[in-house]
Amino acid sequence: MPNQELLYLSRAEVEACGVTMAEVIAAVEAGFAEHGRGSVEMPPKPGIHPLPDAFIHAMPAYIPGLHSAGLKWVAGYPQNQAKGLPYISGLLILNDPETGLPLAVMDCTWITAMRTGAATAVAAKYLARPESATLGVLACGVQGRANLEALSVLFPLTRVVGYDTSDAMWEKFAAHAESLGLPVTRAAEPREAVAGLDLVVTAGPILMVPHATIQAGWLAPGAFASLVDYDSYWSRAALAEADKFCTDDVAQYEYYQQHGYFQDMPPVYASLGELVAGLKPGRESAGERNLACNLGLALDDMATAPLVYRRALDKGLGTKLEL
Repeated sequence: MPNQELLYLSRAEVEACGVTMAEVIAAVEAGFAEHGRGSVEMPPKPGIHPLPDAFIHAMPAYIPGLHSAGLKWVAGYPQNQAKGLPYISGLLILNDPETGLPLAVMDCTWITAMRTGAATAVAAKYLARPESATLGVLACGVQGRANLEALSVLFPLTRVVGYDTSDAMWEKFAAHAESLGLPVTRAAEPREAVAGLDLVVTAGPILMVPHATIQAGWLAPGAFASLVDYDSYWSRAALAEADKFCTDDVAQYEYYQQHGYFQDMPPVYASLGELVAGLKPGRESAGERNLACNLGLALDDMATAPLVYRRALDKGLGTKLEL
């Protein structure tokens, strides 16, 4: 038998591949189209929780149309921020669907950020007004920046408002907005990053018990909101105002409900895959308040990882290891 090799890609090498947000959005949308048609194999992610509000999840998926299979082993630790460590960390294994052999092992931090922003952009494509030009971001860390970048690809943004209690996070967010050519202002309090804006993203830590900062009446008629942090930022009264409440995967959403998350929520109108596949209509009127609560799916990762792998091979990046 010939020697079998896999490619190891560090965090810096994954980023050096140069895959663009537009490419990730296109790949994630293609993955959701397959999901809507029922061809994606993706069991609800099992996890362990060594500390309060911390998790380590196993996330497998197979997307036939993208010829992609693999698993992400990812941790989210809010406590890490006080230690100067990243909230999200982990590894992704990409397999050959034909043989099952591992093709690559790569850091998942960049992929997780990019594909999460891309999923927000895909949801907004179907649920937001196409002319949406103003964006509010609450929590301006890695996910706040990634969601800003993704939405700037699909929408004609002219104004960005960010809210964060951390000066360091705000400064990084503002610098990223300016690098994208977008004017940005800092909100003095959370409502300023919600009220009257076309697009809203909440991207704080995921909490079992929501702090429920956003209140009824804050989100304007016609606005779209992406709940990247599950329902952590949202009061029940604010959620009840949704005309369409969607999620990326109903089975995983219900799985989390059984484990104590998402209590007293509005009914799910559609999965993101159903919207992308055209099985259910997205936005139907200019005045709808539409919300997407994307949990973060393995299909997002397995749509993105092949782009990174192929680009790494083209550029000669990474370290080849014998199995």
